[in-house]
Amino acid sequence: MSFIKQYRCTLCNQTLDYDKDIMTCPSCGEKGILDIEYDYEAMRKFVDINYFKQQEEFTMWRYMPMLPVEKTHIDQMLKIGGTPLYRSNNLEKELHIKKIYIKDEGLNPSASLKDRASGIAVLKAIESGYDTISCSSTGNAASSLACHAARMGLKTVIFVPKRAPVGKLNQLLIYGSKVISVDGDYKDTFNLSKLAINEYGWYNRNAAINPHLVEGKKTVALEIAEQLKFRLTDWVAVSVGDGCTIAGVYKGFYDLLQLKLIKKIPKLLGVQSTGCSPFVDAYINSKPLKEAMENTIADSISVGIPRNPVKAIQAVKKSSGAWIAITDEQILQSMKQLGSSEGIFGEPAGVAALAGVKEAIKTKIIKENETVTIIMTGNGLKDPLNAQKAVKAPTLVKPRLEDLKQIIEEKGEKRHA
Repeated sequence: MSFIKQYRCTLCNQTLDYDKDIMTCPSCGEKGILDIEYDYEAMRKFVDINYFKQQEEFTMWRYMPMLPVEKTHIDQMLKIGGTPLYRSNNLEKELHIKKIYIKDEGLNPSASLKDRASGIAVLKAIESGYDTISCSSTGNAASSLACHAARMGLKTVIFVPKRAPVGKLNQLLIYGSKVISVDGDYKDTFNLSKLAINEYGWYNRNAAINPHLVEGKKTVALEIAEQLKFRLTDWVAVSVGDGCTIAGVYKGFYDLLQLKLIKKIPKLLGVQSTGCSPFVDAYINSKPLKEAMENTIADSISVGIPRNPVKAIQAVKKSSGAWIAITDEQILQSMKQLGSSEGIFGEPAGVAALAGVKEAIKTKIIKENETVTIIMTGNGLKDPLNAQKAVKAPTLVKPRLEDLKQIIEEKGEKRHA
């Protein structure tokens, strides 16, 4: 049962009949990103509180009536979504804030939130009769696509910038993808992938082009809402690169608002690194988005020319949220803090959201009596080299008790009673 009504162009606002083969607005070209609109009145008759109570599927596929895919191949897919939402044990006290929740997306099959979009991409490619699917990526979108395509028997051609972390490159190669390492930045990588996809007729998984992928990403917001029994936190913090993830988070909450399952959309905090912050720069200076340098350890959000700017900007604006930038040093500090305080190992781009929350609290954007959900988008094992920068090297000791005792006493460790 499909409740899809039509496409709407985010630039010219014209509506188009829904056609799974259309990627962008025919009038506006590549910049005319499309949004899928649903018949919410009809959907409300089917998707309500009772629908969720009766669901026995605990992955992202429990939201099938709200997604633009067919059910045919769902049972063959890996289990995407259903990731835990943890109430903080220690961060609330450390940050002096009322309540913090952490959505751990690092527990998806390829260890990032991008699995939600790639699952949709793989299903759409199969529905449309493709045998090869392609994208450009700084790492996570690529590894997630390779993972789910391998599961479903599709070939993948992946374009990554030469700076892509070794953990993510290894994932790609293990999943059997044809990997093209581009001697350039993400802009160069994206442009080459676009030319190759047009030349060879592969299915396009690039999230800023393909309108279906935001629909996959929105399921993280649907899960958060369900896990909080539809009583959402005041803020939801999201790290931002292309803008597709924060656009997806907004879309999920927007769907729930239209279905009258929530009363309002949480304020969205868009977080970028100072080494690559085109959205934040435009927000602070009240000027149009401009190309930015790509100079941050948070590779997944190191996007100098965001390809989904309209949806991302509207997501923060319409939710009465804010944009904020943090340094790489703040990211590294937050990686250590998240791990040592909550036992969650996040990669730099994922933990950027926590660093952004800390800065937002410091600058009074987020108040002490407010509540926050942090979306931790990827696992720290994806980027072991940067994880090393966040911690001190282990202490080397000779295999003698006397040497160990000396080190322990120097560190002020006490004997256990």
